[in-house]
Amino acid sequence: MLYTILDDLIFYQILRVINKFTNFELKLYRYFIRKTHIYPQNIVNINNFVFFFVNNEDYFYAKNHINSIRKELIKKVIIIRAENTLITLLYSLFPDLYIHDIKIEWNVYSGKREISVNFLSFKERGIAIGCNGDYIKTVNQLFEKNVIFQNDEKPFKINCISLGN
Repeated sequence: MLYTILDDLIFYQILRVINKFTNFELKLYRYFIRKTHIYPQNIVNINNFVFFFVNNEDYFYAKNHINSIRKELIKKVIIIRAENTLITLLYSLFPDLYIHDIKIEWNVYSGKREISVNFLSFKERGIAIGCNGDYIKTVNQLFEKNVIFQNDEKPFKINCISLGN
């Protein structure tokens, strides 16, 4: 019972996504406002991915522009709800997939916590991981560099697991 209470404390801790804007990200900020007429809360550019964090009320309107933004930027663009708890941010990072369960597990080799995002099929897991594991590696880098937790308690790594076929 104590383990699930600790899990809840980790999942519902308050967090912030921070970023020191580069010139490229400032250009993306202006571009996004011109394109959607929405002010993003944050923009993070990692590897070949650009994350636009928007308010919940602006999310669906911003999603209407995602195809044209992707064509114009020639990057992997993801529009995400700006969330302030770990569990809701995890669901937002995989917006078009059905997540069956999210668990905290201990890695016996490293002795550190890992978050397992469980999908029902290998196809959904493959989409979540991305080509050559690029997306999940980028999500892990996002958590390492740009996500600050209120109590400095950070999960070590995020894994995607398939429960079926």
